[in-house]
Amino acid sequence: MKLFRAGTANSGMTEVVPRLAEVEADVQGLVEAHMEKLLGVRFLASEYSTGPLHGGRIDSLGLDENGSPVIVEYKRGTDAGVINQGLFYLAWLMDHRREFEHLVRDRLGVTAASQVLWSGPRLICIAGDYTRYDVHAVREHRRSIDLVRYRLFGSDLLGLETVASVSCMQLARRARCRPIAQAAPGAQGTAMMELATAVDEALLGLGDGVNRVQRKQYRAYQRLRNFACLCPPQRSKLLVYLKVDPADVGLVPGFTRDVSGLGHHGTGDLEVQLRTQKDVERAQDLFRASYATA
Repeated sequence: MKLFRAGTANSGMTEVVPRLAEVEADVQGLVEAHMEKLLGVRFLASEYSTGPLHGGRIDSLGLDENGSPVIVEYKRGTDAGVINQGLFYLAWLMDHRREFEHLVRDRLGVTAASQVLWSGPRLICIAGDYTRYDVHAVREHRRSIDLVRYRLFGSDLLGLETVASVSCMQLARRARCRPIAQAAPGAQGTAMMELATAVDEALLGLGDGVNRVQRKQYRAYQRLRNFACLCPPQRSKLLVYLKVDPADVGLVPGFTRDVSGLGHHGTGDLEVQLRTQKDVERAQDLFRASYATA
């Protein structure tokens, strides 16, 4: 990735040369200070001790938009041990669920602690670079792992690039998708389930590394962060929530709605109402715009 700063007609373009951080802690501090904006993860703790017996310290602990526990590990450059180290801590986390839930309760409240999604814990590795062996290893593990490459540009720019992203939920993608909800009886219910399948295929087909996370109230589609949430079919329509600024969209009554500030399941401020296959086609540009934010 190259970054250029546009100057005047005479000075032309100037390349902003990328660089690595001076020390690993610089990357960690920057990400932890803005974790929700950068990763879609609410920050819980830094340098979390795993106790004298286990003898480790987790770089960062967090909770993502869907309630999944998240471990973030950082390396300044390329380090072959970052994945194994993260998996070591992930195994500890799965054996200390109550301790993690107490941490969530103390930081985010009782409601968040009661909704922790233990079926999909995540490991996010942020490093200067990765080898092809790292990428292959991620695809062989039955865990949700994101490999993210960082670069600093100038004095005030940070770039994050997802190198590989595999979710344990993806293991079921080759099989038939589990319905998001039981179909209502009759032709209308069948039509809504077919519409939900079409939306699912459209969102998964937007690009590589799209993960699907099933919650009781919605199904989230994410790369590093959620970009779409599909709610169970209503009698005559489907609701999809997207990470698109409603102010940037020409809202159409009965099709798109600004729900910022309104309570709803899932994440995203733009509600899209789908009733027919034509609506799914009509929403494709909105799907792509939201995917680009993740």
